Amino acid sequence: MKVVIIGAGIAGVTLGVLLNNKNTDVVICERFTGIPTKGHAFLMHSDGLSILKDLNKKDKTVLPGNIIDTFSLKTPEEKELKRVKLDYWKCIKRSVLIRYLYSLFPGEKIKGGREFSHFIRENGRIVAAAFENGEIEYGDIFVGADGGNSRVRESIHGNINFTPVEVKEMVGVCYNEDVSKTHVNIFTKYQNRTNKTAFGFIPTSGNEFVWFIQYNGGNAEFNESDPGELKSHCYKLLEGYPSVVFDILDSNDFSGSYVWKTRDFDLLPSFHQDNVALIGDAAHLALPFTSAGTTNAIMDARTLSDCLGRYPDYEDAFRKFYDLRHQEVSKHIQLGRDLKDEFLHPKETDCFNISVPLINPREDDTQKRLDKPVQILYFTDPICSTCWIIQPLLRKLEMEYGDHINVKYCVGGLLPTWEGFDKGQIKKPSDAAKHWEEVCSIHEMPLDGDIWYDDPLYSSYPPSIAFKAAQMQDTNLAILFLRRIKEMLFIEKKNIIRWEHIEEAAFKIGLDTARLLIDFEGKAQELFNNDLKLRDQLGIKSFPTLVFSGNNVHNLDKEYTLNGYQPYERFEEIIRKLVPDAHKNLVNTEPEHLFSLFPTMTTKEFEYLNSTNKNDSYKVLADLYLEGSIDKYESKNGIIWISKYEENLKAESFL
Repeated sequence: MKVVIIGAGIAGVTLGVLLNNKNTDVVICERFTGIPTKGHAFLMHSDGLSILKDLNKKDKTVLPGNIIDTFSLKTPEEKELKRVKLDYWKCIKRSVLIRYLYSLFPGEKIKGGREFSHFIRENGRIVAAAFENGEIEYGDIFVGADGGNSRVRESIHGNINFTPVEVKEMVGVCYNEDVSKTHVNIFTKYQNRTNKTAFGFIPTSGNEFVWFIQYNGGNAEFNESDPGELKSHCYKLLEGYPSVVFDILDSNDFSGSYVWKTRDFDLLPSFHQDNVALIGDAAHLALPFTSAGTTNAIMDARTLSDCLGRYPDYEDAFRKFYDLRHQEVSKHIQLGRDLKDEFLHPKETDCFNISVPLINPREDDTQKRLDKPVQILYFTDPICSTCWIIQPLLRKLEMEYGDHINVKYCVGGLLPTWEGFDKGQIKKPSDAAKHWEEVCSIHEMPLDGDIWYDDPLYSSYPPSIAFKAAQMQDTNLAILFLRRIKEMLFIEKKNIIRWEHIEEAAFKIGLDTARLLIDFEGKAQELFNNDLKLRDQLGIKSFPTLVFSGNNVHNLDKEYTLNGYQPYERFEEIIRKLVPDAHKNLVNTEPEHLFSLFPTMTTKEFEYLNSTNKNDSYKVLADLYLEGSIDKYESKNGIIWISKYEENLKAESFL
């Protein structure tokens, strides 16, 4: 079988390398001669990076690009609207990636100077591609990888309707040493919601940045091919933006910058016809707001290569290729349109809910959780030691009965202030220190009471309000946030009243820290007060308290309450009262699986979930630490183990 690829861009050469590695006869035809390096830079997710890494298994060549781990969105007045952690993105110069791909493919199999003209048919079947220079290339399968204006697509699907150009984007690359010192690994974007402009810049490596300006395509026209007019228009559009924007522009050579007229088209009914398939922008085109184009091109190449290897009949392979890819790219097309509408109609969007302009938006599973038969109101507090020592039980409950239960977290306000505080033997910070040490010795969950001597918390209200602010963003991430601030307090002796620790925890688990601060100072306080009112209505006096209730016609009138530390069997007993036929899930207790569910575990938690004794559990964890699968943080009274499984797996994409 001979495959003829038309287009030697990223999609085409990636497919060529994949097929050539499988000893498939493949030829790539490109309209330009030499290596086509037009274009500046782009962001790529680990999905695409892992495929690039697999292209070259002969050596340990480092993949090109600069890691981007933070997205910051600001107003021109420097007010930060968003600050979120990004996982496993790289900014890569297009010319660097193209050269990397070309180095992996036999140069003699790339035929330059071939601009596609038409296909040649014999007996109703396409047998060759003809080019404007008169050359002809025969083959069995043909793949159009010739970009958004694809002639191959036009030849098999006819003319398509592009959406109007509503947003234009100017792009450039510059060098600025001063800016690089303060914007390492950060995708920074400024957006003016009044005049519908935005400026973003991303470090590609060292002192180099790629920058872009997005603006309403209906703005005044100018000579886009004239560097002087291009520069003048940029400065006019960005009037009122901060000095760092003009530091970038002042160091830019506008002779290498250009205007990109952004547009897309509806999802095609198929990515093939007969023995011709389309990949990359030729098959589907999303607006650049998503940063999805290059990753999608590489994903297409891998998927089509796999399908051709799996299905002897190319028609079956092409159909399977469409089945595997069309839903995801359809989401990206829609996401691009949503982001464009958000950009052009800013008043219709809460400024703190502006979307992150990248693929992989989080899916909401609220309805799925509410449909579960057992609802649990869990009243806790960030500084409650008993809430900490029941973590192993709650985690086991999640593993074994997660199909039946939904846990809603409420905070109970354990410590309003030390003034007049009286909880039995605890009346002052030093009493709390002694209590924590006693609890640690009994339950073997690490707690370091020295925080109450060194830097005592004056109240549990601030971290509780921060938790409510986290819930406003994402209920699942809020649970991770609560876990993280508890680790900081109980093990690392960090005062979680201090905003720098709250912000650190929020950023680490993926929350938007800029929005968290706004909500912390605003509506989250009202939500916290609502939790306190519910606490009082239910007569809850101690923590933890778990209120179990039914969620179907058979158990709506049933309610059960557990207070304080209780044996695991009491949890099971209540669940079975509410759902008599509740089944316990068979749990995979392999360390890698446990750490995939719970990224951090104390030795006690691992022992409890893995049903082993203390010594055996410690030996397993110590061995995993030595082999680099997990990390650890050692405190005075115990260790917390930190998973590196996912980090190691995804980090391989960056090698």
